[in-house]
Amino acid sequence: MKRIRASAHVEADAAPAFFDLLANNPAVEEARVLEINTTLSGTETFLFAIDGDASTFAESAADTPGVRSVEVTEVADGQAYALLVMEPLETPLFEAIHRAGPLTGMVLRTPMIYRDGTMYGEAVGDPEALQRGLDDAPEAIDVRIETISEFRGGLDDPKTSLSKRQREAVDTALSMGYYDQPRGATHEEIAAELDCAPATVSDHLQKAEAKLVRAAMDEFGPSV
Repeated sequence: MKRIRASAHVEADAAPAFFDLLANNPAVEEARVLEINTTLSGTETFLFAIDGDASTFAESAADTPGVRSVEVTEVADGQAYALLVMEPLETPLFEAIHRAGPLTGMVLRTPMIYRDGTMYGEAVGDPEALQRGLDDAPEAIDVRIETISEFRGGLDDPKTSLSKRQREAVDTALSMGYYDQPRGATHEEIAAELDCAPATVSDHLQKAEAKLVRAAMDEFGPSV
């Protein structure tokens, strides 16, 4: 079973309205598809995490062809969740981007990320099915394979890459407020809790943080 991570760029003059809403909207820094529910009638419900101006996004979404309803919950300044119910997709290009989902032998995974005119995503499945999904991409979509690897399930979770001591150090630091602003604990205090040297705590935290940060940046695609 293979795991493919890819990006799909659509030129602005060829991008459908809904793609523009997510990837080319000046009010939206990034939109992430967290969940999708598809009915037999073809109506789709999307749960998005939105980084940007929530009210402007809601107004734009309501005016976008194919969107039946939009509900936005703002959780912080510049961060929100949006629930969009869409009619069967009328735009061939946008439909093609998501058409790979129902293909036998493969699944699209979330999050799917939209940013700066590009969608970033991951698919898992049989190599032949994955290739069919790539071959079905319209010419207007520039699909680039970022990585191809064996699917390892939970082993692909960055948390599993931490050693037992690294995980223990991060968990203790988190519970003691080390990652709060301002910091609620020092290396010395964490070391006392773990019964080890401060230098050891520093080493565990630095290595764990490096693994988690690299995994996070890899997960959400390049920043430019």
